[in-house]
Amino acid sequence: MNESIESRRSIRKFKADKLVTKEQIRCLLKAAMMAPSACNSRPWEFIVITKREVLDKIVRIHPYAGMCKTATAAVIVVAIPQTKEGPQGYFPQDCGAAAQNILLEAVSLGLGTCWCGVYPNEKLIAPFRELFNIYEPKIPFCVIAVGVPDETPERRGFFEEVKVTYIE
Repeated sequence: MNESIESRRSIRKFKADKLVTKEQIRCLLKAAMMAPSACNSRPWEFIVITKREVLDKIVRIHPYAGMCKTATAAVIVVAIPQTKEGPQGYFPQDCGAAAQNILLEAVSLGLGTCWCGVYPNEKLIAPFRELFNIYEPKIPFCVIAVGVPDETPERRGFFEEVKVTYIE
């Protein structure tokens, strides 16, 4: 199994004094944009936050994003559901793939992440729209806290053969 997949964890405590560099952020975004998407429609944009006051605002508007208190960066994945080409309605899968690529690239850079969903929760979408000036048809899809880990959680994922059906 790929080492990044096996060692990825949701990190909720970061070293607040260790900044994520611009080059590391650029690597995360490059990885995100390498994700597959329906008919290569690439229905995404990204907002990068490194400003402490804004990270603290995320904590106030998202009940599960407390890890942004110590994260030194965050990436908002913004979905663009109405792309000009290709099939419609696949933006959740496409943006999910982009987010997962960010998580895996972070591991390879020695960074930690925690993915917090925003879409499809309207009670979260509205304050994210307001804080980050995200206008329809664009949708704030998720926020990913990023930083240098200050914890090493145990692995929670595992293979379950009973959840697999083979058609041979």
